[in-house]
Amino acid sequence: MKTRDNLQDASSANEIAVLALVFLTEDSERLGHFLALSGLDPRTIREAARDPGFLVGVLDHLMGDEKLLVAFAAGNDLRPQQIADARAALAGPTLN
Repeated sequence: MKTRDNLQDASSANEIAVLALVFLTEDSERLGHFLALSGLDPRTIREAARDPGFLVGVLDHLMGDEKLLVAFAAGNDLRPQQIADARAALAGPTLN
């Protein structure tokens, strides 16, 4: 059962992930690197964005590059841990 806090967390996590995607698209070098690593191209990114795991992948990409992560966090008044928390919230529970 989803509680109000869980819904709020999911909404916040989604907002952070969308901001991360916008951050990547604002710079052609950042976007090019993301597209190259993801195997996407400008024509397929919209379709890929419909996949629920896409935004998790966007946050994974940021978290895999400390310089990029810090730049995004600083530019959006976030702590890097908030980005990791957003990623965890979007990915859902993991199985042990």
